[in-house]
Amino acid sequence: MPILNEFSFGSCDCKNTIYVREWLPDASPVGVVQICHGIAEHITRYDKFAQFLASKGFVVAGEDHLGHGKSAASPDDLGFFGEHGGWELVVGDMRKLYERLREQYYSLPIFIFGHSMGSFLTRTYIIRYHDGPDGVILSGTGQQSGLLLSAGLSAANAVINRHGASYKSQRLNDLAFLGYNSHYKPNRTSFDWLTRDDAVVDDYINDPLCGFIPSAGVFRDMFTGIKYISNKRNLERLNKDLPIFLISGDDDPVGEYGKGVLRAYNGFLKAGLTDVTLKLYHGGRHELISEYNKDEVYSDVLRWLQSKCEAKNKERAIERAEAK
Repeated sequence: MPILNEFSFGSCDCKNTIYVREWLPDASPVGVVQICHGIAEHITRYDKFAQFLASKGFVVAGEDHLGHGKSAASPDDLGFFGEHGGWELVVGDMRKLYERLREQYYSLPIFIFGHSMGSFLTRTYIIRYHDGPDGVILSGTGQQSGLLLSAGLSAANAVINRHGASYKSQRLNDLAFLGYNSHYKPNRTSFDWLTRDDAVVDDYINDPLCGFIPSAGVFRDMFTGIKYISNKRNLERLNKDLPIFLISGDDDPVGEYGKGVLRAYNGFLKAGLTDVTLKLYHGGRHELISEYNKDEVYSDVLRWLQSKCEAKNKERAIERAEAK
């Protein structure tokens, strides 16, 4: 039975405390998975997925980002990274957790699982840092057009100039997310696009730490971050040997029903990465690990992680032999 551990550390903003949830296997660990969650949610929603991985021998840990979950100082702070440079602050907090995990589990392969906004943060992270992880899984990611991102950024900046970065605009939120639900008719809720599992959608709606309107500053930061990871020159900076596994539902609006995910996949290949895998799940919506076919997704993720652990362990064994 996996063991739950909770701890916290000081955020890079030098103001807030970042909450971390860690799931430990009850046997010797074989690897580490750091989870990076999406917008308007929190790390506890990954409990079942993390328990599954921990039951297979993986240490799993993830933080509530700034302005999310238990890292938000108050309900008013939900959906707010900071006045300036929020994206960099969150990536910095990811780095802090990664360094702690690497120090504690230095002999084990470490992976990052990033979902939705977390996938964009993870893609920023791997451009910035080349000393790990040993592989990344990108769930519910996409590749938006430059024109769309510029339009969104202009709208966010207009709201910020008028009301400030912490202001929460219903109109800006609708521009970003309202179109996602229009694909599913008739709509039962405003969040049908998340998953086909009604119980999961209802839990999300009833969770006071989910579904809130992000601040204009978060939209500004996110659009800026996505532009950064879409830049070809930045993609050229990626570690060419880094294994990447992209998973998405072919009915996920964030990935443009597979088209945006395919663009991201091809972008990695064009940048010269040599180990990139893509799997689209038929009928799957945005949250694959909460979908009807989650058992299949779990198995595929586990199989990929195990294969990369095996490859990394062989590589280290060769290095040790050559060093003698």
